[in-house]
Amino acid sequence: MTITVDLNADMGESFGPWPMGDDAALLRTITSANIACGAHAGDWDVMARTMALAVENGVGIGAHPGLPDLQGFGRRRMQMPHDSLRNLVAWQVGAAQAMARQAGGAVRHVKLHGALANMCSEDAEMARACYEGALAADPDVIVMVLAATAQQTAVEALGCRWAAEIFADRAYNDDATLVDRRLPGAVIHDPDRAGARMVEMVKAGAIITESGAHISTPIDTICLHGDTAEAVGIARATRAALEDAGITLAQFPGRR
Repeated sequence: MTITVDLNADMGESFGPWPMGDDAALLRTITSANIACGAHAGDWDVMARTMALAVENGVGIGAHPGLPDLQGFGRRRMQMPHDSLRNLVAWQVGAAQAMARQAGGAVRHVKLHGALANMCSEDAEMARACYEGALAADPDVIVMVLAATAQQTAVEALGCRWAAEIFADRAYNDDATLVDRRLPGAVIHDPDRAGARMVEMVKAGAIITESGAHISTPIDTICLHGDTAEAVGIARATRAALEDAGITLAQFPGRR
């Protein structure tokens, strides 16, 4: 049986004259793009350029909403009421939809960013509030979740379309959450190591943690972070390793 997986990257994170990442190169390698919506990074011009490039390369467009924290790049935890989180996500997804239409494309998935995603991987009610905001903007949108976490619990309860994501460039705790970026080894910089571990996880159908534990999970898509210096190398090495292992790269259809 053929194994198929999507390869996605977080991008569109430049702001005004300040560049971040090589989105153009990434969009020639990946199959889906998570594009910042202006709250944690990005702006209307960056969104427009990134979405136009995604359409040009046949890459699936995703909205990447985060906390309203430009200075902290959305990686600082903030406490917000669930009603406000619902509105925050709906607002960002709506902006992404408008910019995607202008570029001749459409938003097909939503993925939470940074601290917002990490908090929602621990709190299913918080995740549900965020996803209700996304689904209010588009009931058919595919919600990309951190596999085997409270995010997955939330989408399963909602009954919406979803896709399970694992990370090529991040280490895992034994509860399937990501190792804190402040800890040694949390971010993987070696492209060859990233590619090899993704082949291992996809073939095993499991997240493999730093302790060596296997957490069984569906794997629909693999992420890498576009803001890291090695992003393009990791994307190319991961794609090559997957294809060499006989794994097909294609956009995820979503599951229920």
